[in-house]
Amino acid sequence: QVQLVESGGGLVQAGGSLRLSCAASGRTFRYYAMGWFRQAPGKEREFVAAISRTGGNIYYADSVRGRFTISRDNAKNTVYLQMNSLKPEDTAVYYCAAGMVSDSSRKDEYDYWGQGTQVTVSS
Repeated sequence: QVQLVESGGGLVQAGGSLRLSCAASGRTFRYYAMGWFRQAPGKEREFVAAISRTGGNIYYADSVRGRFTISRDNAKNTVYLQMNSLKPEDTAVYYCAAGMVSDSSRKDEYDYWGQGTQVTVSS
């Protein structure tokens, strides 16, 4: 079992930055690929970014590539999402997820989810 707790969300103006963190419980964190997803009101949950177990492979959605950076610290059981140049369309609840995935962009491949953290970008 892995429990995930996100933090770092908030209200920011367009063009600003936020850093999300996701802390995982348990000693098996390093065995899981980690992903960030987001869900805006009335929309489906969508893939944002993912990182492999060792951090050697990283993937981004086209909408965030070049603005967001995913990273992980296996010693701290934490995955991060640095978000720069934020846009109003980035407004959503952001979720981290853990899983033994083959396609990191598919949310149904992740086994564990956090409760989400709200990110609101004002124009």
